[in-house]
Amino acid sequence: MAEPRDVSVALSTASVYPESTATAFEIAARLGYDGVEVMVWTDPVSQDIEALRRLSDYHAIPILAVHAPCLLITQRVWSTDPWVKLQRARAAAEKLGASTVVVHPPFRWQRQYARDFVDGIWRMANETDVRFAVENMYPWRYRDREMLAYAPDWDVTRHDYRHFTIDLSHAATARTDTLEMFDRMGDRLGHVHLADGRGSAKDEHLVPGRGTQPCAEVLERLGVTGFDGHVVIEVNTRRAMSTAEREADLAEALAFTRKHLASAVRVPRR
Repeated sequence: MAEPRDVSVALSTASVYPESTATAFEIAARLGYDGVEVMVWTDPVSQDIEALRRLSDYHAIPILAVHAPCLLITQRVWSTDPWVKLQRARAAAEKLGASTVVVHPPFRWQRQYARDFVDGIWRMANETDVRFAVENMYPWRYRDREMLAYAPDWDVTRHDYRHFTIDLSHAATARTDTLEMFDRMGDRLGHVHLADGRGSAKDEHLVPGRGTQPCAEVLERLGVTGFDGHVVIEVNTRRAMSTAEREADLAEALAFTRKHLASAVRVPRR
């Protein structure tokens, strides 16, 4: 068994949607998270390095990761060129002191980007100390039909990347064996997006413990692998009827994560 390490638990700014990036910093600090992961999307603050630095300083909470703008709704954020997006994400991470850039595999219709993606990620990873952690995705489903929307593959373990992000909600949507994927990632697992799911065709991002994913087991295994990355709570709180209800969900997710990490690794406290 590897020597236990401190593992920071961060809040994704996506977890407070439809509230703002700035609100995510406030909530993360108030609830005692160790840091934040910034989802770069249509909120102008999420795209502004100086604004993010001011929020980090004001709330005394570090930015641990930057999620590059890879979503359908962010196709025009930070350029329409996907490589420019990744270059800007890397620059943001370097300037903000974040250790990781999270990136999705390309959409299949981004043909040239998809052809060059594996080699291109290696080239970019060799130019910086920031980790490019490529995230597992899932097939798109509608009724009994399935569409392979990502290339070279939604299952990133089928290709050679230096670092992976495992997202448990995405694994649930893909209906894949999460613990087998975890094992395939091995010591290249650099980042965790913690959320639950029930295997719905919709990417649910439930609070950990509310679905069927092995959230507790994944957290407990991190100590065995000598994991040296971050665990990021990335849950959907859109249905919360109030800020208090949203914060209760995020406090529950943090408590769950720290409880199960504590059985395997030392967890730092802010």
